[in-house]
Amino acid sequence: MSQFLKPENALKRAEELINVGQKQDALQTLHDLITSKRYRAWQKTLEKIMLKYIDLCVEMRKGRYAKDGLIQYRIICQQVNVGSLEEVIKHFIHLSTEKAEHARSQAEELEAALDVDDLEADKKPEDLMLSYVSGEKGKERSDRELVTPWFKFLWETYRTVLEILRNNSKLEALYAMTAHRAFQFCKQYKRTTEFRRLCEIIRNHLANLNKYRDQRDRPDLSAPESLQLYLDTRFEQLKIATELGLWQEAFRSVEDIHGLMCLVKKTPKASLLVVYYAKLTEIFWISSSHLYHAYAWFRLFVLQKSFNKNLSQKDLQLIASSVVLAALSVPPHDHTHGASHLELEHEKERNLRMANLIGFNLETKPESREVLSRSSLLAELVSKGVMSYVTQEVKDIYHLLEHEFLPSDLALKVQPLFTKISKLGGKLSTASSVPEVQLSQYVPVLEKLATLRLLQQVSNVYQTMKIETLSGMIPFFDFSVVEKISVDAVKQKFVSMKVDHVKNVVIFCKVSLESDGLRDHLANFAEQLNKARQMIYPPERKPSKLGALLPSLTDVVAKEHKRLLARKSIIEKRKEEQERQLLEKEREEESKRLKLQKITEEAEQRRLAAEFEQRKNQRILREIEERQLEETQALLQEAEKRIKKKGKKPIIEGDKMSKQTLMELALTEQVRERQEMEKKLQKLAKTMDYLERAKREEAAPIIDAAYQQRLVEERILHEHEQQKEVELSQQRHEGDLLEKERLVRMIGNKEIYQERVVSHRQAEFNRLRREREERISRILQSRRQEREKMRKLKFYLKLEEERQEKLRAEEEARKLEEAERRKKEEAERLAKLAEIAEKQRQREQELEEKERKRREELLGRTTEAALKTSEPLARPPDSVSAAPAAAAAAAAPTAGKYVPKFRRERTEGTGAAAPPPETDRWTKPDSGDRWRSGDDRRPSAFGSGSRASSTWSSSRNR
Repeated sequence: MSQFLKPENALKRAEELINVGQKQDALQTLHDLITSKRYRAWQKTLEKIMLKYIDLCVEMRKGRYAKDGLIQYRIICQQVNVGSLEEVIKHFIHLSTEKAEHARSQAEELEAALDVDDLEADKKPEDLMLSYVSGEKGKERSDRELVTPWFKFLWETYRTVLEILRNNSKLEALYAMTAHRAFQFCKQYKRTTEFRRLCEIIRNHLANLNKYRDQRDRPDLSAPESLQLYLDTRFEQLKIATELGLWQEAFRSVEDIHGLMCLVKKTPKASLLVVYYAKLTEIFWISSSHLYHAYAWFRLFVLQKSFNKNLSQKDLQLIASSVVLAALSVPPHDHTHGASHLELEHEKERNLRMANLIGFNLETKPESREVLSRSSLLAELVSKGVMSYVTQEVKDIYHLLEHEFLPSDLALKVQPLFTKISKLGGKLSTASSVPEVQLSQYVPVLEKLATLRLLQQVSNVYQTMKIETLSGMIPFFDFSVVEKISVDAVKQKFVSMKVDHVKNVVIFCKVSLESDGLRDHLANFAEQLNKARQMIYPPERKPSKLGALLPSLTDVVAKEHKRLLARKSIIEKRKEEQERQLLEKEREEESKRLKLQKITEEAEQRRLAAEFEQRKNQRILREIEERQLEETQALLQEAEKRIKKKGKKPIIEGDKMSKQTLMELALTEQVRERQEMEKKLQKLAKTMDYLERAKREEAAPIIDAAYQQRLVEERILHEHEQQKEVELSQQRHEGDLLEKERLVRMIGNKEIYQERVVSHRQAEFNRLRREREERISRILQSRRQEREKMRKLKFYLKLEEERQEKLRAEEEARKLEEAERRKKEEAERLAKLAEIAEKQRQREQELEEKERKRREELLGRTTEAALKTSEPLARPPDSVSAAPAAAAAAAAPTAGKYVPKFRRERTEGTGAAAPPPETDRWTKPDSGDRWRSGDDRRPSAFGSGSRASSTWSSSRNR
């Protein structure tokens, strides 16, 4: 990297390198100078260097170098001379645009030059071979080689300039101008991709501008001039987006404009609002958002009526007719009917968003905004008097579609009106901000609306109707289209109908009993029934408060206890909060003390710095005074020397004179010497003038004679050269004639060869065309077969799915029927078991009662007492069977219920008598004990094991 003492040296070096063809080295030299930290002070030379640098960058298409240089130059002249940066950037844009236009004009001239009849006359064989191999036209190749690189560089230029000026408040106008030129570039050359990127770049610049508010040179959007520039840029962006057909980008531009308005909370000018709403109508119409399209037209009509006083009555009538037709074009049924909760929330959010865009409503409370709907819009149009401006045809259409009930001839009456309004419209006058209004665009939507109204009215009158009759009542569409419209209406629950193609009829029916008319009657009927029930069964009197409070007294005490505990915890929390506040207060006081101490220390440091600065200034002043004294002494000595040389008497006393006096004397002396020198020069000039005049008078005749002699010599030379040229021309003509006679013999062979080449190429072309047609036919045939195969496969899959679904439904019905049958059998079995158990229990009770009576008769009361006293000595055989009987009697209340095993074992262990000794097992038991020992471990199906054994023992004993 070479270092230069002055910037001018670098500029001279760069020009020298350019003259010898080393442009890259010249560019690198200027780039090193601009990016060097040595030259940070702006001067006029730097602007010249920057202009030369930009010229080199554009000529060599070095966009990266240009961006680096402009960034460094912005740092240099941002605070000193920002106008210089503006001039450099304008030069950069102008030069890039000029190069791109020049390249495009060269490409067009090249294409015009190539458009000749005989291609073989001007093209070389290599060029012809290249054109056959590449298959590329001349214009495409020239565009790729000449135009595309310069267009890329121009696009990069716009991006670079926008990036450099994005946060510069002093060059907002240049930023807006660059954005407008970039928009025009995208519009002129149909660059949709670059337009989307440009919109995103500008949107990001604004977002960063709002995000980082602490930048030094940040533009102030609250200023009216800045806001107007940004709004003009967005409106230009909106216009170009609609002209290029980028409706998504146009909608985002509308949101950008609305965001700017929300940012400063200021309504823009009426002229801009008219453009805003006009573009909104186009965007909403393209997106099939007819409701928002109608609202935008209504806002546009209000603006035109209020602010445009020069608008003619005819133009106002056309705009009002567009408003009413747009409102009628809104579908009459609610699209959110039957939607999910998520879809409803999304639709609500979309409505609020569109309401903000259409009405510029900046309030944040959702309840303050009105709901957008077709009915509310039509009511507002009537209340605002818009109907008084529309044409008679539009009024008739409105009354027929909204207020008349004509189920048989509604479509026939509105059809001629549709024909009339389709011819209305056209370009408006220059006073209108809307260029053109076409009412014919609403006719297809209105025909669909008339069809819906006819279906709705017919469904209220008829139950069935033939398809031919209904199709004859609707002359707009075929019945297939009417069927599609009716499917959508039935889906939205606007009309209830069915189409039976087998019987060739249309059936109108109600989908539910709870219609709008019946719902109110049922509610009134329920209220009357409630009143009658209260009269028949009056409410009971309230019990006493004491009786109501006594059962809840325990709850009241528990609640009071909980309340006291909660109060105690609250008191503890308040104490902790108070302590925390005290600690916080102490901490704040400590921080204040430290801050005050820091402020005191800073003040002390500032005082010391001020004293040091004062001492430094005093020292500098003393040095200045000493330097002035030394300069005064030097001037005094020089003046004395000059006076002594001239032989004059010195009249200067150095000790008593100041520097100012010496300087005045020196200036006086210089003026006097200059005057003397001028007199001498005037005298010398006069002498030289006389001398020069004498010389020229003497030289004039000599020069005239030499001139005459030169004329004679040149005339002789010219005649000699002309004679020589005539002789050479004659010789060349004779040689050309001989060559022509020699080449005439080849003309026949040349024509034969040419005809052979042309026929060969024609045959080759025909062969290639036949092959291409055959290949295309094969591809079409294969695709047709593939579509047929896919159609059959889909049909087969659909049939298979229906069959599987039918089998699945039959299987589920069979399983359900089997489960019902099993439940029924199980219930019957349980009922039989319960009946058997009940009979068994009754039989056991009867047997026990008989056994008890028999024992009382045989033994009596006294014998029973004696047996009880002698029981420890010897247990009679009957006592063994008495314990099971008692256990059975105790278990009798639970007869017929399932008893778990552990309960049966516990009942046997507590209620039954102790088992006999081990030796009794080997004795010969009686029949009752044998049955009991065999059945004692196995519980009965209707009771415990002991109960069953006692029953069977009693029956055996009997």
